[in-house]
Amino acid sequence: MTQNSFIEELNKIGICVTDKQLSQLESYYELLVNYNQQFNLTAITDKESIYLKHFYDSATLYKIVDLNNIDTMCDIGSGAGFPGIVLKILFPNLKITLVDSLNKRINFLNIVIDSLGLQNIEALHARIEEYASINRNKYDLVTARAVASTNILLEYGIPMVKINGFFVAMKGKIDSEPNYEKASNLLNAKKVDEIVFKLPFEESNRTLIKFTKIQDNKKYPRKFALIKKNPL
Repeated sequence: MTQNSFIEELNKIGICVTDKQLSQLESYYELLVNYNQQFNLTAITDKESIYLKHFYDSATLYKIVDLNNIDTMCDIGSGAGFPGIVLKILFPNLKITLVDSLNKRINFLNIVIDSLGLQNIEALHARIEEYASINRNKYDLVTARAVASTNILLEYGIPMVKINGFFVAMKGKIDSEPNYEKASNLLNAKKVDEIVFKLPFEESNRTLIKFTKIQDNKKYPRKFALIKKNPL
């Protein structure tokens, strides 16, 4: 995906990107490449693939949530900053928390935040199960991209979502995923939308699953079996 085709594909999903945002994304790409070996950030290093598989893919969250109407957002297992950094650039109105369990990734994210002059965004080194236990009902939107199965992600993400807020799992192909209905019911969450599509050009599968939180689970934090077996 060239920068021009990136702009065109964003326009198709309703995102208009400015020259400043393009410049920030270009700087982000350069930081990724320059620091990749030091921090082991991504196996994808060529520019066109980064723009498609990381930058555009992150932006597709807008297909299922109007990010112009979101104030606070948490990105679980942010890694090298996908989708959180990309969304902060494209939607500067967002107040974003990036959470990752590897400190070297947090160090990289802070380099990006400082280098790009991004405001109202923080990168925190924490295990998500610990962070979630002390940050209940805090965010309008919580998301995770290709981190774990949806049922596990719900147990991490839903407690942090405000009542009537959203959790969105950003997935690839989900045919073999475990059933997440039990976790959803335990957490008083309801699936409200699901979008299946293909990335342009390479045609790989993507799925966005959107949940809303109906009411708080007063018993959380609790030792859910899935969290105990699958800590992040």
